[in-house]
Amino acid sequence: QVQLVESGGGLVQAGGSLRLSCAASGGTFSRYAMGWFRQAPGKEREFVAAISLGGAGTSYTDSVKGRFTISRDNAKNTVYLQMNSLKPEDTALYYCARSRDGSRRLNEYEYDYWGQGTQVTVSS
Repeated sequence: QVQLVESGGGLVQAGGSLRLSCAASGGTFSRYAMGWFRQAPGKEREFVAAISLGGAGTSYTDSVKGRFTISRDNAKNTVYLQMNSLKPEDTALYYCARSRDGSRRLNEYEYDYWGQGTQVTVSS
């Protein structure tokens, strides 16, 4: 059974940085693209970033371009989200997810395994 466990969330002031990690187990990590999503209180879950199975291709939602960087280490079965210049509007529960195949996907319905989430809170 595939398991995804996020870590690295916390409380940070606006302008600060956090690095989220997502450790995968129970599957062949390197065969699948991975993504990060987030859900703020009262809002729907939204796509944040995705990375191809080899790590060469990445996609970002417009609001985080230039501030967030997704990466992966297939030897460690881990995907990361480096978040810089954080804003209060980045406050949300952040989830990592495994794509159904090796392609980057923007739609959450194309991801088949999800972590439990890690909370990111950015104070103004």
